Amino acid sequence: MRKTRIVARSVWKTAEGRFSVVVLGIWIAVSLLSLVWTPCSLWSTDGYDTWASPSTRHWLGTDGTGADVFSWLMAGSRTDLVIAVLATMFSAALGFLLIGMTASRSNVFSNMSVVLIDALISIPTILIALVLAVPLGASVAVVVIACGIGHGLNLARVCRPQALLAARSGHAKSALSAGAGGRYVLLHHVLPNILPTLIVQLSLSAGTAVLAESGLTYLGVGVPSGVPSWGHSLATSVKFVDVFPITVIWPGLLVTVVVVALNMFGDCLRNAVDPVSNAMLRKNGAVGASEEGKSR
Repeated sequence: MRKTRIVARSVWKTAEGRFSVVVLGIWIAVSLLSLVWTPCSLWSTDGYDTWASPSTRHWLGTDGTGADVFSWLMAGSRTDLVIAVLATMFSAALGFLLIGMTASRSNVFSNMSVVLIDALISIPTILIALVLAVPLGASVAVVVIACGIGHGLNLARVCRPQALLAARSGHAKSALSAGAGGRYVLLHHVLPNILPTLIVQLSLSAGTAVLAESGLTYLGVGVPSGVPSWGHSLATSVKFVDVFPITVIWPGLLVTVVVVALNMFGDCLRNAVDPVSNAMLRKNGAVGASEEGKSR
């Protein structure tokens, strides 16, 4: 718990950390609030009040159907939050599985897995999404799986050198000699060494998932029609950007701010959990070692 408090304090101590925590906190709060309340009903439209400017009735104006833009953006925030969380979890699971394969004690198996990752990582995410859209259609699952596969492969590729060094270190060999299994080495020796890089890559995958949702929805293979999302708001209004640019600015601004906050949060968290860059964490480790020595 003490280490967790130190990490949280270190993140909040920086301006980038405060900005990212506040933005992400607002995002989560608005997503939860949208489950029970929005200023207007999502399905309430007014053909006589289309493309309206911001007012007390419609805080961010209306779109081409007369629907309230602010209400759709509120509801869309929860869809993008779910996509970001699920895509990050998928990429983390796939990436860690591949890392375990590449850090295998069998050099032949390790080399084969690296060749396979290099071959698959060259496939564009959009192509994966288009292939998945054939059996699944336009759905949230397409965005999650396509982003998860792409970022999971990239995660394994980036973390492989550090994972190999940790798996072949003296500590890992000693653990194996003492009868520890490969899973123990992976969790207690490999994971702590790649954790800073893992955090940065996962924060990038979350931000890229939000961007990918907008792009894939615009192409018609992302979030289906009728499901609120920031990409849906962009896709329905971008064709009228020359006439009503304000309806494009709001969802575009939200995507930009959230992606920047996710990337900043990953960088700050990476520095906070790394004892090399966090003096408070080093001091806590030294105090813990001293107390353990006295107890002995």
